[in-house]
Amino acid sequence: MEQIKNTGMTRRDFLRGCTATAVTLAGTGFFQGCAIDPVTGQQQLMLMSRDQEISVDRQQSPFQFSSDYGVTRDEKLNRYISEVGRSMLARVHRPDMPYNFQVVNATYINAYAFPGGSIAVTRGILLSLDNEGELASLLGHELGHVNARHTAEQQSKGQLSSILVAGLSAAVETRGAGLGDWAQKLGGLGQGLFLSKYSRDNEREADALGHQYMAQSGYNSKGFTGLMEMLNELNTTKSSSTQMLFATHPMSRERLDAAKERDNGIYRGTHTRSLYRDRYMDHTANLRSQKAMIVKLQEADKFIAKEQYDQAESALMSALSLKDNDYTAQVMTAKCMLLQKKVRNAAYHASLAKQLFPQENQGHYVSGIANLAFKKPMQAYNDFSACSTLLPGNPQMTFYQGYALDMADRKQQAARHYAAYLKEINYASNKYSQYAYKRLKAWNY
Repeated sequence: MEQIKNTGMTRRDFLRGCTATAVTLAGTGFFQGCAIDPVTGQQQLMLMSRDQEISVDRQQSPFQFSSDYGVTRDEKLNRYISEVGRSMLARVHRPDMPYNFQVVNATYINAYAFPGGSIAVTRGILLSLDNEGELASLLGHELGHVNARHTAEQQSKGQLSSILVAGLSAAVETRGAGLGDWAQKLGGLGQGLFLSKYSRDNEREADALGHQYMAQSGYNSKGFTGLMEMLNELNTTKSSSTQMLFATHPMSRERLDAAKERDNGIYRGTHTRSLYRDRYMDHTANLRSQKAMIVKLQEADKFIAKEQYDQAESALMSALSLKDNDYTAQVMTAKCMLLQKKVRNAAYHASLAKQLFPQENQGHYVSGIANLAFKKPMQAYNDFSACSTLLPGNPQMTFYQGYALDMADRKQQAARHYAAYLKEINYASNKYSQYAYKRLKAWNY
């Protein structure tokens, strides 16, 4: 790691390298104007058009999905989640949006929606649900955010990051955060910038809409109260695996009470319907067979966040002993090894991750960092090039490609990448841009 130290960047800085993700909105042309709220029918201040919401979604959701270790390759599970979500689309207020429903491999407990209709649930939250009625309620809630245009509303109130407002590429450093945070998103950027942080009013409206969508789609309303009871219980325990969930979706006892009031009031007539528990259990049987392994990954994530790497490694080894072909487990293990300077082990587990899921970005990224530390610059260059191909639009990969070429003493090629990086970020100086600038200056570029 000596070469890395010479840049002035720590190992953690390099692990956060994929925080610098371009979410460039150039050409979308944000403007101020009025629009009709699709839910209330009233006028509202809106800076984003429907096409802009879809554009933001298409640019950002792939990075968030990758930060959550990619979309599951359990096609039967993904198809089932999509079928439940799509069963409610005839009831939503914006049926023309290009909705899609995905299961991502992350083990923390969360679900989220992007403004164009991309909706994801983690393996962790699916293991917390008890029946299909609760699943429909969860997806209905996220549909509520899309249909009430909450992300666009936050944008219009100036509450989103300037990365959305100005359309700038970003190189973000997250100071003081543990790898546990980074493991749940792409280098710390996902939680802060990719996912909207909703207000309590947003949550109340999404609850009401989600409850309406699921009840009108033929589900027993008690599925929604069951979901709220589960979330309320999780909120009281303050588990580390729910930290991001409640950071983006504030929970309160009021939300549970409101759900019960609706359930005993306007949706009382749905109580004779099924919650479809058996159907949910059948379709999630393969996932639930992995619960012990996923719990170990959640434990490891907690230890890594506290920088208790020995305990994290022990939990990860237990997870791998239960299922050694889990991509998430292999990537997390590689990260943990790298933070402990166990470079050879990190490279080994990253290599296994790439073999397990070659189409997903993170295995290649961690392999690249390990190869830099291993002083194998051209292997690192190939890894970062794969990242740029699999997940285009991240200027930090341009920096790492240049850095790897620099380490290999290929100055001319390195200079081209450094210059391209400085041009791409067009952004206030950070330690990476400073390093690139100093190298170019030293080479008289």
